[in-house]
Amino acid sequence: MTALFLHGCDVLTPHGPTSGQGVLVADGLVRAVLPADARPAATHVALPPEALLAPGYIDVQVNGGGGVLFNDTPTAAAALAVAAAHRRLGTLSIMPTLITSPAAAMRAAASAMAPAVAARAGVLGIHFEGPFLSPARPGIHRRDLIRPPDAADLLLLTDLAAAGQGRVMLTLAPEAVPHAIQTQLAGAGVILSAGHSEASFEAVRPPVRGITHIFNAMPPPASRAPGLAAAGMLGDVFAGLILDGIHVHPAMARLLLAAKGATRIMLVSDAMSVTGTDAQDFELLGRRILRRHGRLESEDGVLAGADLCLAQAVRNAVTLLGLAPADAIGMASGVPADFLGLAHERGRIAPGLRADLLLLSPGLDVLGTWLGGAWQGEPGVLAA
Repeated sequence: MTALFLHGCDVLTPHGPTSGQGVLVADGLVRAVLPADARPAATHVALPPEALLAPGYIDVQVNGGGGVLFNDTPTAAAALAVAAAHRRLGTLSIMPTLITSPAAAMRAAASAMAPAVAARAGVLGIHFEGPFLSPARPGIHRRDLIRPPDAADLLLLTDLAAAGQGRVMLTLAPEAVPHAIQTQLAGAGVILSAGHSEASFEAVRPPVRGITHIFNAMPPPASRAPGLAAAGMLGDVFAGLILDGIHVHPAMARLLLAAKGATRIMLVSDAMSVTGTDAQDFELLGRRILRRHGRLESEDGVLAGADLCLAQAVRNAVTLLGLAPADAIGMASGVPADFLGLAHERGRIAPGLRADLLLLSPGLDVLGTWLGGAWQGEPGVLAA
């Protein structure tokens, strides 16, 4: 692949936005951040001066997109189709998410991961959201499919994680899975996140590493029962936040930010198949889901994922929470990379990391992307 030198606009580095710099890209990686007037041996690409070059977004909770729902077709082709749909929206890495499903669907999804990850087209692994959840907090998940893990489940998850063919994330209710089993899973490399749970504050402890869609499918914090929500706010865990202004009131999101800081909050889309399409409804595990009033909900009004992409979540972080763009972008890039243990390879613009890059407008709209250094946008945006 021809080396590129991208210059002409501000660059968001780990130290913040900087002007007068350019990014040298070769063999799919960022090789250096250099003065813009440097003359490295590369094709020089002039970027719009008002734009911002930023790291690609990483979404750890993605159910679907582009008309494809991973639960319907848990295959490598489906995972890659969802990744492609979100790539056009600025998300360059995803964890396709399988919500509570029968064991056969979990096995199919697990089998899909090796070829999907090997394609190096944005699939990082798999997120199993359930089925080891609290029947008292199912949300849109089918209560009849929620169950405790058995020996076959543990073997599936530990073997998949140990194979090293992508990350394996599991959302579980801590009260539904004995701590010894949590330790066994984490020891094999499974990344544990607590969600759909009535766990006590004290029950959220290592090896649990994250909180899934904080404030949703869990009790609200109370004076003598702070619970999972307060553990997410105060504990040494990452908190996944659906920032659409619907799942979490902006005041609660600001409270989370004040308690935790931006470096441990990761924006997630919880997107469904309609993301990136004009479709107004779809089916999820036998239930009709409607796209209405900015929401995705069942006919009886239960939220079913979000009508959201990470680019919109980042813009919402600026407008609803008052964050600086650099912090908002970090919540969708560097923070999820940290959560997944992938900070050594992606999530920031720094030498040696993947050249998964975004070209953003002053309003943080996505003008185009580079996936592994390959431009994915319209040719006319760039000037060689």
